[in-house]
Amino acid sequence: MNFQLSPLDEQALTAFLQDLVRTPSLSTQEQAVAERLAAEMRRVGFTEVRTDKLGSVIGRLGSGRPVLVYNGHMDHVGVGDEATWRHAPFGAVIEQGVLYGRGASDMKGALAAMVYGAKLLADNQVPLQGTLYVVGVVQEETCEGLAMRAIVEEEGIRPDWVVLGEATNLQVSRGHRGRLALRVVTRGRAAHGSAPERGVNAIYQMARLALSIERLNERLRVDPFLGKGTIALTMVTGGRELNVIPDVCTAYLDRRLTVGEDEVRALREVATAAAQEDVMAEVVVLDYAATCYTGAAVRGRKYFPSWTLPEDHPLVQAMAAAVEGELGARPTIGRWAFSTDGAYTAGQAGIPTVGFGPGEERFAHSVDDQIRLSDVFAAARVYARLAADLLA
Repeated sequence: MNFQLSPLDEQALTAFLQDLVRTPSLSTQEQAVAERLAAEMRRVGFTEVRTDKLGSVIGRLGSGRPVLVYNGHMDHVGVGDEATWRHAPFGAVIEQGVLYGRGASDMKGALAAMVYGAKLLADNQVPLQGTLYVVGVVQEETCEGLAMRAIVEEEGIRPDWVVLGEATNLQVSRGHRGRLALRVVTRGRAAHGSAPERGVNAIYQMARLALSIERLNERLRVDPFLGKGTIALTMVTGGRELNVIPDVCTAYLDRRLTVGEDEVRALREVATAAAQEDVMAEVVVLDYAATCYTGAAVRGRKYFPSWTLPEDHPLVQAMAAAVEGELGARPTIGRWAFSTDGAYTAGQAGIPTVGFGPGEERFAHSVDDQIRLSDVFAAARVYARLAADLLA
């Protein structure tokens, strides 16, 4: 069976996606998008639609096992200086078949396609011998995996397979590097700015450590598939008064983890760099704390492990076959540069996970955020095909 959206469905999907993009949904502020997503799920025929305590939307088709979960996130990053945008960030303007706006590629386009992929199954009365869930999660941009963990561990939805809709340009992704957010604090001794020799300048200590970290970056491990581990100093704050030698300096590090690298190793590397520079430094993993739009308080840690699924894994091959079956060409099987909810589903929970979505990775978080509508329609067909292949 090949799936095809009708012209009316294409129009409805486009209008739905425009609504999503026109609705701002920063992390912890996803309520309006969640309500719109739930309403569309109900309209197109999901068996059940509910919202969990964190505010993630869970739509279900079918029942029983096996369980396939299509995962998308409802939040997006900020827009920055709107003057730098060629199109209004929340305008959802369409030009020559391309829809522009914040979140179009990351990842409201995929969410809309997932909903209409499920509609294709319902409209074609595909008999599911198992359950398909489409979930729109909260706070992925600020703490990937947090909301998905709640769906698995608190809502009791244990998937046999997870498909992430993050942008792949209609290709297939089977992993990505991990991520670790670190805070480093150096301490000195305050003194009058006119007599720096009486104090110990914490910023100078951080400067020495920063140069050591720059050199460390060149020595990190390289994996032939996921690529090289990296470390980058992304923010520095220090000092209290313009005429006082600073006694404290704080820096933040973005550490990307390839195969064979983990939290323990990364912390040890920075501590070793500090020791080599004779710098007393406190190095910790950042905590995450937020209040959901539902009022629920959540906490987490900014450690997200790397993961890969073997290219010959049945889920990877099923995903590739679904793409080829609907779109007529075998997809490239690769990886993402950024981190996703797969850091939890595959990296921590061990659930077979693969990525497929419309949109190009290069447009995510950019002032040119955009997505081709033809790719959104194509993705809906592929989502329907994969669910039919795995569950029907």
